Amino acid sequence: MFGIPGKQAVTMTPAAIKQISKLMAKDGSQGLRIGIKKGGCAGMEYTMEYVNSVDPMDEVVEQDGARVMIAPMAQMFLFGTEIDYEISLLEAGFKFRNPNVTDACGCGESIKFKDVSELEAERGAGSA
Repeated sequence: MFGIPGKQAVTMTPAAIKQISKLMAKDGSQGLRIGIKKGGCAGMEYTMEYVNSVDPMDEVVEQDGARVMIAPMAQMFLFGTEIDYEISLLEAGFKFRNPNVTDACGCGESIKFKDVSELEAERGAGSA
């Protein structure tokens, strides 16, 4: 929908691929759907959920057996994002390296995106 021909909407690191594949096998799901919703101190939050069927409007990204679906309303905001899975001494979880984020709260749980008009202008040639 907002993609550039020949370029995936999001990419996954080897750690993310391993974790998503493990979650798909454990749950028997078709993959993880990634979206965004209003919330948090910066205004928006990422969402992730298991899915058992692919919505025809979702952008599907498969990489080495791992599958993520991007909800239609999130596609513009997530284009160019790298998904990683990090394990530290105190926590483990998915991390999003998103070039469309302009601000984030101190805890990193909520983000603020560039304006829609700015994102559309950046994607201009790629959305045709």
